Amino acid sequence: MSTCIAWVPMDSSARAVGADEVAAALAEVEGVTVRRNGTRGMLWREPLVEIETERGRVGYANVTAAGIPDLVEAGMLAGADHETCIGVVDDDPWLTGQDRVSLARIGLAEPTDITAYESQGGWAGLRRALDLDPADVVEEVVTSGLRGRGGAGFPTGIKWRTVLEAESDLKFVACNLDEGDSGTFADRILAEADPFTLIEGMTIAAVTVGATEGYIYCRSEYPDAIARLRDAIAVAGEHGYLGDDVAGSGKAFRLQVRVGAGAYICGEETSMLESLEGRRGEVRAKPPIPALHGLWASPTIVNNLLSFAAVPMILADGGEAYAARGVGRSRGTQIFQLAGNIAHGGVYEAPLGITLRELVDDVGGGTRTGRAVRAVQVGGPLGAYLPADRLDVPMGYEELAEAGGMLGHGGVVVFDTEVDMARMARFAMEFCSVESCGKCTPCRIGSTRGVETIDKLVGATDPGERTQLRVLLDDLCETMTTGSLCAMGGLTPVPVRSALTHFPEDFERSTS
Repeated sequence: MSTCIAWVPMDSSARAVGADEVAAALAEVEGVTVRRNGTRGMLWREPLVEIETERGRVGYANVTAAGIPDLVEAGMLAGADHETCIGVVDDDPWLTGQDRVSLARIGLAEPTDITAYESQGGWAGLRRALDLDPADVVEEVVTSGLRGRGGAGFPTGIKWRTVLEAESDLKFVACNLDEGDSGTFADRILAEADPFTLIEGMTIAAVTVGATEGYIYCRSEYPDAIARLRDAIAVAGEHGYLGDDVAGSGKAFRLQVRVGAGAYICGEETSMLESLEGRRGEVRAKPPIPALHGLWASPTIVNNLLSFAAVPMILADGGEAYAARGVGRSRGTQIFQLAGNIAHGGVYEAPLGITLRELVDDVGGGTRTGRAVRAVQVGGPLGAYLPADRLDVPMGYEELAEAGGMLGHGGVVVFDTEVDMARMARFAMEFCSVESCGKCTPCRIGSTRGVETIDKLVGATDPGERTQLRVLLDDLCETMTTGSLCAMGGLTPVPVRSALTHFPEDFERSTS
């Protein structure tokens, strides 16, 4: 009997819905060899089993361990049609409609198969970077228009140039993989499914600016990502892409994973640096900036995982190829994470400029409940709530800012008509009060007073009292915006004010 290759994702999203049990059940079927890949990003279809056939890898969605016998009997091992079959996965419209740059390799192979990574174009960017003068590498990144994908949107090339030109015998590269925003999971997916892309991007940064040590700061809630990254780092070292002689260049770069202790504030770069140095995660005052005075007072590149993950393609194909995508000053692609009350949740990479409505209605398939969309929050728990009549906004940094929102990390969380926006506004303030590092008064105390004021507002019945509370809440938001040390307190008023502006009726009834 010929051997059948069955691919079952080992991504934690797939494992959470039974992928390990599916893999074990398939392994017991005679003639089946099970291989574990990363997710393809279509999370609503997990566990998605792929069978190698002459036509390509044929997918079967939402497979259960109990359903394996029936699927085998129905001809799954030969790629036969079935109600769970989605056809050749590479031909699926949800995938073909994307412009996958950073996600180009997820789900295609075993995550730490370095041979497969190289055969799919891996390390080409690093090799070109080593052939170029460091200043020319930086110019490629500047030309690409890549901006911080972690949320701040600062030009990546400018940051790298600052570190390159800094005079120091010791420099570092640090990756922020804390990813604490609600509705965001692209960092985790890429780290679990294709860790070498991150490693290559960080290595390019290091050999360019002269850094010899790097750290991946990963949240403790991501045990699979931590394990996968450590395995990949070991494999990369064995093959000469990390260590004392990176790809035969004579340049050294050593990389390790550090695990955070679960503080949202460590998603802020200076707080993360404090944590990496072994101290409590608290925000540092700026200046000095980390590019000049970062880890252990040395020049440090601090970028989000998605920023580093874009770099290999930028160096392999050239900065102009990346800059050709996008809109306005927002160049390249963004990995959008579709979550909340949405039919087709997952990760979708597209050029910046795609509209929010396209993402929610066309890509996401509308709400999972079938009810109308009432609000969409973009950019994590500190992002604005946009009403249904504002979804035609292009997804770009300036375009969203003009509409009162922000791109953030690319998270898109959908709510239907049943949502109570007063409760969501309260959640924003409560989230800040719980996650504040406590270093500045507007954030630490202001968020607590904000929760109390919203509670009073939704419970007030007298119009005069309601007006006074609205004025008080607005004044409090202004104080937090202008007086907070970092974006934690400075942006918390954004979702609160957007809820008050677009959904005032929800504050006129009790939330109990």
